[in-house]
Amino acid sequence: MMTGYWFGGLRWIFLIINLVLIIGAIVALVFLVIWIVKRLSNNNPRQALNNGAESAVEIARERYAKGDITREEFQKLIVDLGKGR
Repeated sequence: MMTGYWFGGLRWIFLIINLVLIIGAIVALVFLVIWIVKRLSNNNPRQALNNGAESAVEIARERYAKGDITREEFQKLIVDLGKGR
């Protein structure tokens, strides 16, 4: 008779522990999905355009430094990239 009561009490403890673990897993999964969506989404498309222009300017500077383009070509590229913003 005592054995049934003891195991009955343990059963509720295990059920509560399982419930807490399941809820914790669901909350962790929700936070993981939110984090992934934030990492993959581009919240500021204007910033992405500016980063593209800046990288293009950097490429032009590198080409000018290497001697691939002349000063006039470099200046024309900078003016053209500045107008694209």
